[in-house]
Amino acid sequence: MLLVILVVVVLAMAGLGAHVLWRRSKVQQAGGTAVPTASARSTPSAVPTRTPRGVATAGPTVPLPNKIGIVAGHWEHDSGAVCDDGLQEVDINLDVAQRVVALLAQSGFDAEMLAEFSPQLTNYQGTALISIHSDSCSVPEATGFKVAHVSASVVPEAEDRLVACLIERYSQATGLPFHKNSITFDMTEYHAFYEIAPETPAAIIEIGFMAADRNLLTKKPDRVAQGIVNGIKCFIESRE
Repeated sequence: MLLVILVVVVLAMAGLGAHVLWRRSKVQQAGGTAVPTASARSTPSAVPTRTPRGVATAGPTVPLPNKIGIVAGHWEHDSGAVCDDGLQEVDINLDVAQRVVALLAQSGFDAEMLAEFSPQLTNYQGTALISIHSDSCSVPEATGFKVAHVSASVVPEAEDRLVACLIERYSQATGLPFHKNSITFDMTEYHAFYEIAPETPAAIIEIGFMAADRNLLTKKPDRVAQGIVNGIKCFIESRE
């Protein structure tokens, strides 16, 4: 019995040795480098994706006090809507945005104007961010304004208050009706909403139609700007 066990052990050792020699020969044929096993291979790098609005970003999330971002719609990107007589949306948006920033600064706010695709929008943190746009001339009889925030909000209560304040105070200042039924997918899924820090309350406002509301937008921009500023102040006061 002992002899049988000894023979089995010797045969096993011989087989192991042959296997080692075979592995060495394969490595040499492959250029001297062994192919790593699955467990030894590094994990592929994740493909970068845009952070969803509903996912908080890493790092500080407390908004800076009284820091307000104002996006001049289409500025430094394109003309936006253009009427048959050449009136460009971007010119209206930029004029109003400049006035809003100036009025906020006069009231002691840290206000800054941002281009449509400004790099500063990435993880932007502040008390609020407002993007200013105008509606086209395509429906000559249409009048009114629209305000919306992102469809999937991390801070829905704050953004609801921001939108409500803008609607109330802008309507009071300009006399325009709220054009609720024409709020579009492009407004609720506006690109900047997905670039800023999710905790920063944000809204987009279409300040009027470039045809029926042209006189207000081009001749009375101070009234337009004041309506937006009043809405922002209403929102800030509602937090206190």
